[in-house]
Amino acid sequence: MEVEELLSLAVEAATAKKATDPVVLATVHLTPVFDYFLICSAQTKTQVRAIADHLREELAKAGLSLLHAEGVEEAAWILLDYGWLVVHIMLQRESDFYQLERLWHD
Repeated sequence: MEVEELLSLAVEAATAKKATDPVVLATVHLTPVFDYFLICSAQTKTQVRAIADHLREELAKAGLSLLHAEGVEEAAWILLDYGWLVVHIMLQRESDFYQLERLWHD
């Protein structure tokens, strides 16, 4: 699969579990550590976990290996690291406070 297809798959997997405000940011020219961010939010911790679980399943089916995950137990902010893609799934209040899209947008 091409990068664009994988990014679309990730967004579709997140929104299938009712993720809100999904944003994909290209960071390839900003850092050598990863190429893209997917940032989305949810209303409850249960929903944050459900989005993360579904993303993991769908991306695994597409052949992507999860390198690292953080925040799964707390579920206020889950980070999924696929190397070239880093996914942030946050409670809406966390998203509103940290505003990662604005931080990395420029």
